[in-house]
Amino acid sequence: MRRLIYEFTESFRIAFAQIRANKLRSVLTALGVIIGIVAVTLMGTAIGGIDKGFSNSLAMLGEDILYVQKWPWGGVEDWWNYQNRPRITADIAEKLNQVIENTPNSTLEIAVPVAMRGSPVKNGEYKVNSVILGTTGEYSRISSVDLTEGRFFNETEANSGRPVAILGADVAEALFQGRSPLDQSVQVSGHPVTVIGVLAKQGSFLGLFSFDNQVFIPLEAFKKYLGLRRGVDVRVKVKDKNHLEEARDELEGATRRVRGQLPGERDNFSINEQQAFKAVLDPVKQGIALAGLFITGLSLFVGAIGIMNITFVSVKERTKEIGTRKALGARRRTILLQFLIEAVSICLIGGVAGLLLTYGACLGLQAAMPSLPIDFSINLVFVSMLVSVVTGILSGFAPAWGAARLDPVVALRYE
Repeated sequence: MRRLIYEFTESFRIAFAQIRANKLRSVLTALGVIIGIVAVTLMGTAIGGIDKGFSNSLAMLGEDILYVQKWPWGGVEDWWNYQNRPRITADIAEKLNQVIENTPNSTLEIAVPVAMRGSPVKNGEYKVNSVILGTTGEYSRISSVDLTEGRFFNETEANSGRPVAILGADVAEALFQGRSPLDQSVQVSGHPVTVIGVLAKQGSFLGLFSFDNQVFIPLEAFKKYLGLRRGVDVRVKVKDKNHLEEARDELEGATRRVRGQLPGERDNFSINEQQAFKAVLDPVKQGIALAGLFITGLSLFVGAIGIMNITFVSVKERTKEIGTRKALGARRRTILLQFLIEAVSICLIGGVAGLLLTYGACLGLQAAMPSLPIDFSINLVFVSMLVSVVTGILSGFAPAWGAARLDPVVALRYE
């Protein structure tokens, strides 16, 4: 055991002496590994960031929220059937709440109607195209969104259709340029409303839809200003997200009941949840991951070829030295370890350099684009070091094995 430890330490000493003696060659050799590790870590960071972004976006839909809507979130085959479905109306939420109240041990908590429509919002010379949401005072019970200023409208204001509004963070910034919008008047679709609250910044959904570009007004005001020709969505909060499937079944039965559907009739509504998006997005994430693995694998393969090539050159250059060491009693294992450790050391140097470059790039991207989800985890460091070691062993084994099997007599006569 002591001899093996000595052989390891001696091999490391010789390896680093060779690297120092051939600095430029070692750097150029490590360049392939650096590129490979940068590719590995950047791809890992990108995949982690995409996964984090997907999770954050899906969380905004609410893990404990079910959506009663006319259309499903997934793909549809018989488009005409969905098109001919009757609209979802606001009174369905009221009827659902009555059913929930009269159902012992219901898994559902409350149903809230939400109408959506795009419309310009103005404040003097400033204008922004926003998404207007009309809802009731109960919306605050199903949403986890915080307000940085003011409050949400109450049930009395909602029922009377009072002209009040809660602005999303981006809308408030665009219309008031850093000033407080509280108690100020803005125009929604040409109608004046008073700002009573500002939402905290939330971000966007998969980079496609910004939650900070929303404006909330009472549903009655929405009906007056924009109309309800397109109907509403009914968002239903579940008491326990761990019993989502049970809650979905209960909601389906309750909605069929309030819609007056007979047994055997096909549902004329859809119940959506964030899992529907997850089912669509998971194959996309897997495709990105597979493409990333192929690209990084190719980069590392090229780097490994470079390590193998330079190790073969190193063996040729030091053939006489190998012969001398074997003639003095060095074992095959000792020679094998020497060249293996040299190859692994170059790969580890390349791995550390690649990690530092990736970390710097991630810091730069975060500074330039704070909203971009970047996930540089400690697991990537361990994976990168493991990949570096494995690359060094695989690329250095063949030349090291050849060096270990050299005949000392032939090696000493080598010119």
